[in-house]
Amino acid sequence: YNTTASNGCDSIVTLHLTINNTHYAEETVVACDGYTWNGETYTESGEYTYTTTAANGCDSIVTLYLTINQTQYAEETVTACDNYTWNGETYTTSGDYVYTTVASNGCDSIVTLHLTINQSEVGDTEYATICYGETYTWNGQTYAATGEYSVTLTNAAGCDSIATLHLTIMPEAVTSTET
Repeated sequence: YNTTASNGCDSIVTLHLTINNTHYAEETVVACDGYTWNGETYTESGEYTYTTTAANGCDSIVTLYLTINQTQYAEETVTACDNYTWNGETYTTSGDYVYTTVASNGCDSIVTLHLTINQSEVGDTEYATICYGETYTWNGQTYAATGEYSVTLTNAAGCDSIATLHLTIMPEAVTSTET
């Protein structure tokens, strides 16, 4: 730059100029439920910018393209008799059980099973004796031979209740005639 100094002489100024550029960067992230970036926690998808000073003294601007997928939650309520098989496990007691797997979005899928187990029971056992030639009716069935018979009924909890009949047929009476 040439100009005239206050004493009337030329004044020559030379500028040695270095131009440093702002540094730009981008990040693309997919996360579950939340993501912490540069000290901030984000729970919603969006575009976020972080500005800092680069080594050259200029701005360094980083843009985060964030996709947040959510953990999926579900519940099932089941009532079963004696046992229940769920996701490869067999349960014999009532309770709450949790199963975690990976959902299609890559995040956890957590299912809670609220399970009630009702028990089957051995019902009544009945003993009966009848005479030869007679029949015996029990739970809607008629029997005419000695044996053990079972019938499966439903108890108040909706499960099996097995009742058993022990039936004895007395032998045919032998009569004799004496003279």
